[in-house]
Amino acid sequence: MTVLITIVLMLASALMILLVLLHKGRGGGLSDMFGGGVSSSLGGSSVAERNLDRLTIGVGVIWFASIVALGLLNSYGG
Repeated sequence: MTVLITIVLMLASALMILLVLLHKGRGGGLSDMFGGGVSSSLGGSSVAERNLDRLTIGVGVIWFASIVALGLLNSYGG
């Protein structure tokens, strides 16, 4: 069981990195330093950006749950 949760954690971690990097820069951070602040916002987030937000939150919940599950398995000798 521990091996399965570890594999889920590794996949969720890699997907989480990818999803966070796909997000549009909100300004004021490192994205502006490297030219990310040049493009202007067209008045709100698009449907694709909202779906990306939802997917990122979903993967984050899976990531967090797998960490908690691994911690509980290690604590109780599962």
